[in-house]
Amino acid sequence: MEIDDVAKYIDHTVLAANATREKIEKICKEADQWHFASVCVNSCWVPYCAKLLSKSDVRVCTVVGFPLGAMATESKAFEAKKAVTDGADEVDMVINIGWLKNHDDDLVQDDIAAVKAACGKKLLKVIIETCLLTDEEKVRACRLAKVAGADFVKTSTGFSTGGATVQDIQLMRKTVGPELGVKASGGVHNYAEAVALIEAGATRIGASSGIAIVEGQNVAH
Repeated sequence: MEIDDVAKYIDHTVLAANATREKIEKICKEADQWHFASVCVNSCWVPYCAKLLSKSDVRVCTVVGFPLGAMATESKAFEAKKAVTDGADEVDMVINIGWLKNHDDDLVQDDIAAVKAACGKKLLKVIIETCLLTDEEKVRACRLAKVAGADFVKTSTGFSTGGATVQDIQLMRKTVGPELGVKASGGVHNYAEAVALIEAGATRIGASSGIAIVEGQNVAH
């Protein structure tokens, strides 16, 4: 598979607790230079990124209920609404993994739906944290996200025990069909890894190694 422009798949990500204003400014400049899909930052940085990228096609993405997903639904919804008000174009939320494992599927679905309602017309990606799930749970999480109105399902926070795999992307794509996006995140370090995930069905790549990925494409070509 030939990827014409891998940059358009990338959410250029900095979610570290010690990220400084200088680091946030740097990723915004890089994202604009390389025409990445978005920058993905913690919500306190959304207004700053929205200002820096106001004349760019790069979107501002943020995370909600991150990284554990185990807070009250009302808190997640409030966080999402505030982020959108502050200028977020996309929201990546973490599901309540404990509820999923308890088979409290109605609670999981309602949790996602509440955040989607708070997002309005903005894009919602649902992080299912694949490294903590069985295949049955991955399938169930993807189906619940789809029913709840999510726009994407996403593999990982990058803060747990593992990241994206080709096998998980294939399973998620098979489950949600062509209607939803699938985001691979966590442990994507280079162009070859990104291409393998895109070939498996990913339509977005979340990575802090976005520059290495696009520079690897230039070398490959």
